[in-house]
Amino acid sequence: MRVFVTGASGWIGSAVVPELIDGGHQVVGLARSDASAAALTAAGVEVQSGTLDDLDTLRDVAEKSDAVIHLAFKHDLVYSGDFQGAAEADRRAIEAFAEVLAGTDRPFLIASGTLGLTQGVLATEAAGHQPIPAGATGPTARRANAEFTLSLAAKGVRASVVRLPPTVHGDGDNGFMTRIIGTARNTGVSAYIGDGTNRWPATHRLDVAHLFRLAVENAPAGSTLHAIADEGVPLKQIAEVIGRHLDVRAASISTEEADEQFGVLAHLLELDSPASSALTRDLLGWLPTHQGLIADLEEGHYFDR
Repeated sequence: MRVFVTGASGWIGSAVVPELIDGGHQVVGLARSDASAAALTAAGVEVQSGTLDDLDTLRDVAEKSDAVIHLAFKHDLVYSGDFQGAAEADRRAIEAFAEVLAGTDRPFLIASGTLGLTQGVLATEAAGHQPIPAGATGPTARRANAEFTLSLAAKGVRASVVRLPPTVHGDGDNGFMTRIIGTARNTGVSAYIGDGTNRWPATHRLDVAHLFRLAVENAPAGSTLHAIADEGVPLKQIAEVIGRHLDVRAASISTEEADEQFGVLAHLLELDSPASSALTRDLLGWLPTHQGLIADLEEGHYFDR
């Protein structure tokens, strides 16, 4: 298949691309900079210059492709506190793809997340599909985008949503783990909130990439898939590993102190949001084979930067 991938040079996309190529697919990647274009060219990808805001470009390339994998998201807006702006840009891109994919039965995959789907209960693929009021904001707006994508199955699109854990880890990760480690290094405290028993799921990015390939090839229309290997790693355990590697103390802090310690990430680090991928494994035969988060942290590469 000729597969159009947004976010092709990003953390997950740069793993999905070789996975697709190894599977015999041709990849067209969206590049918003010369550096991204060069990286994609070196990876054997046909480059399409543009951004998520270039809706005509998105429509044109999608119309000429056999499948679309939408991975790009404006994370820079998220980290600056404008999650709403990122979610709205995401929705516009999804709607643009929907216009040209309707009635084609072509695969259309988007990335979403598991964090916050449930609180203190193992989230399955069936969770989080309750109706979402119009005008939803923040992370709920992104879940609304995922539900809209699933609704495209009724319009002749083989649409699927791949929910990612908050930590897709591996050497080179610049996501949540890197930011938490940077905070511990800068403050001299590897902090966790309360008793630290709240849990985050996690998956190695190469296992995530393999799931995307299986999904674009075989996932039925309307599938919700969980790219989850570690169902729930306690935040205290993560903090203790970080503290040991940085030679700083691991310590509990209050909710009030968390705002000062972690800024916009504080409310996320309070969530107890374990998740399962049992249904996904049964549906597609996906089996994570790479090391878990704690083993990856213990290797030390997160602390060399």
